[in-house]
Amino acid sequence: MYSLRCAAEENCLARSAYAPDISDIHFRVLLRFPQRVKNRGTADFLPVKPRHTWEWHSCHQHYHSMDSFSHYDLLHSATQRKVAEGHKASFCLEDTTCDLGVRRRYACTAHTQGLSPGCYDTYHANIDCQWIDITDVPPGKYILKVSVNPNFQVLESDFTNNAVRCDLTYTGTYVITRNCHLIR
Repeated sequence: MYSLRCAAEENCLARSAYAPDISDIHFRVLLRFPQRVKNRGTADFLPVKPRHTWEWHSCHQHYHSMDSFSHYDLLHSATQRKVAEGHKASFCLEDTTCDLGVRRRYACTAHTQGLSPGCYDTYHANIDCQWIDITDVPPGKYILKVSVNPNFQVLESDFTNNAVRCDLTYTGTYVITRNCHLIR
């Protein structure tokens, strides 16, 4: 828990992590995964919130320009019932990389954040909140659902490519994912 203090401030852990008897020496089991989001549209993907309302997170040393950039659900395979979830405010909405011939225009700053057409915003698995806390989840078969712009706050010409589902098997020690595909 000691190393998860920043994530705890952003409510990125399961409810059980906030119990009064949890201390710095307790541990959590995190399902970490990378995420790469591409702007496949024709217009910039920009934060809805005006710049003067972006939230400074002193623990992470950056501004969050969106309340909910991505949402992660872990669903029981047979019942489709949600067993765990995670979320990602914009870590720093930026053009991490771009297609050949496309110039990066947005960076992680206090003045400008966004995602240009033809560019990608990449979140590596080691970034805080780029996970689902599965401490309380028993081994079994699940579905991982990752949604970008889950509340449809940023206008887009096409929302049908904003979510992906993967079959997931959790053994209690490791995870196997397969059959990942876009969903509507």
